[in-house]
Amino acid sequence: MKVTFLPLTVDAARRLGARPLLDQAVRTDRAAAECWTALLAGCGTAARRDLGPQLRRLSEATSMQVGSRWWFAEGAGHRKRVAGAQENLEEAIADGDGQEFALAFVGYDHAMASAVVCANSVQARKVGEHLA
Repeated sequence: MKVTFLPLTVDAARRLGARPLLDQAVRTDRAAAECWTALLAGCGTAARRDLGPQLRRLSEATSMQVGSRWWFAEGAGHRKRVAGAQENLEEAIADGDGQEFALAFVGYDHAMASAVVCANSVQARKVGEHLA
């Protein structure tokens, strides 16, 4: 399976064994590829409309993976960064700008993967503290 738009997020989910997050990231990546094709072709297809809901589902899957408490407290900065990157993506889709879309997706993937990795490292550190 070749992942083109969310390689960091998919890798983070795979390394953590976070199957629901991984599955949603792969579905979102496929939707992004379809949207990219529609943008390059200048089409106003359903692929362009379908990516926004996929992005929201990926954010929900991430929230479940990292835990709501972390996502809305310690991870609030990450959550806001993901939301901002998602806004940039949705603007690029609305504008039909392929270059803006590609750049925005790089930022989105980095923000999403950073949140997943950071939450996992914080949780692992806390588990280690409890064991000590």
